[in-house]
Amino acid sequence: MSVDLLATAASGMDAQRAALDVCARNVAAAEAAGRDGHFARLVPQFSISEDGDGTMVQFTGAREERGSNVDVVTEMISVMNASRAYEADASLFDVGKKLASATIDLERLP
Repeated sequence: MSVDLLATAASGMDAQRAALDVCARNVAAAEAAGRDGHFARLVPQFSISEDGDGTMVQFTGAREERGSNVDVVTEMISVMNASRAYEADASLFDVGKKLASATIDLERLP
């Protein structure tokens, strides 16, 4: 069970890291385009799958949001959201490690 938890948390961390990359690209594009510039905003896409390792979150790419320019404030909010999701996944991973360690310790008891 803890292995499933670790795999799920790790997949979520990978997906959020990719989302942060997309947001960083959007912020850079907004800064490069300037106040009156136009640059299409990319939105990260995710999928959820279930297999033998449990539930996995996957980054499936980014799609262009039509009719929307990149806005620095919007992107900074996206960065904060992705960062918080990454931190939540990291906390879940830590819980899984502690659970696995406690299980190993229990098996050592006489």
